[in-house]
Amino acid sequence: MGIGAGLFLIALGAILAFAVTVDLQGIDLQVIGWILMFIGVVGILISVFYWGPRKRASTTTRERIYTDDPTQPPPPL
Repeated sequence: MGIGAGLFLIALGAILAFAVTVDLQGIDLQVIGWILMFIGVVGILISVFYWGPRKRASTTTRERIYTDDPTQPPPPL
């Protein structure tokens, strides 16, 4: 789950927890909303702390390779 999916779950959970006033028999939408918000926060935290450092860890280094012999004098102009 990425950051976008986590934000979507938080938004959907907030809508269910705070804005929906429908009463369904046997289903509490407010609890489902809080659960979705919790899952969204956990997903964002996992995405940031677990997957984030792996993406930044790839660094490239350059090594200079000399093809000319530095002990020889430069060619005449």
